[in-house]
Amino acid sequence: MIPRDTLVQACDAMLGTSRFNDYTINGLQVAGRDSVARVMSGVTACQALLDEAVAWQADLLLVHHGYFWKNEPVAITGIKQRRIRTLLLNDISLVAYHLPLDAHPSLGNNAQLANRLSLEVEGCADGELGEGLLWLGRLAEARSCAAFAGQVAEALGREPLLIEAPGRHAVKRVAWCTGGAQDMIVKAWEAGADAYISGEISERTTHLARELGIHYLAAGHHATERYGVQALGEWLAREHGVCHRFVDIDNPA
Repeated sequence: MIPRDTLVQACDAMLGTSRFNDYTINGLQVAGRDSVARVMSGVTACQALLDEAVAWQADLLLVHHGYFWKNEPVAITGIKQRRIRTLLLNDISLVAYHLPLDAHPSLGNNAQLANRLSLEVEGCADGELGEGLLWLGRLAEARSCAAFAGQVAEALGREPLLIEAPGRHAVKRVAWCTGGAQDMIVKAWEAGADAYISGEISERTTHLARELGIHYLAAGHHATERYGVQALGEWLAREHGVCHRFVDIDNPA
C-alpha cells in the first residue's frame, strides 16, 4: 500500500500542474482511503466507470475528465450527487488531470497520439513543448488525405470524420490537439499544417477547413484522449508498484 498523497504529489510533480491555468481542479478532487494498492484509470469519471471501480475494489480512480468545472453549478445534486456519493460510500479517491495531461511531452494525450500515428514531433505552435496544446509534426513521407485518414482510423479503432480541403493536396505536415479543440484550426493553418486533427467538429469547422485549405479530421474526443491517462497509470505502476487497470467506457463522441 502506498500513501494516497504520495501518489498524488508524484503525479502533480510529473505533470507540472502549477504551470497551468486550467478551468477545473487538477489533482485530488475527492478524498477516499489514505492508502492505495489498486488504481483504475479511465477517460471520464462517469457513473459506469465508477461502478467498474467499485466492482474491482479500486482505491483510487484516475481520470482526464473529472468534476468541478468552471462556471458549472456548484450544488451537489442530481448526477453529480450520485457520482460523488458512490465515491464516498466506497472510500475511493478521485484524481483528475486535464490540461497538464494534454500537454505532457511523453505521457500526455498529444504525445501519445503522436506515437500512435508515427508523427515526428517538431514542437508546439502555442508555447514550449510540455506546456503548449497545439502540437506540430511530420509524417515520414507524404500521404494522400484518404490514406492518412485510414491511418488514423486504424490507430484509434474509429473512422474519423474527414473534411477534405479543395485540391486534395497530400499530407506531410500535421497539427493536432486532442479533445474539443476544433477552433485551433486557424492556428494550425497559420503554422503551415497540411492537416489538423482534433476530437470534435462544429458546424463552422467545415467552412474554415475548406476556405483555409487545410484538411480536418475529427477523430473523436474520447478516442483521441484514451491514451494519456493510460500512460500515467502505467507510470504510477512502474514507479510506485501499484496495481493499475485501464477501463475504456465506450463513447462514440
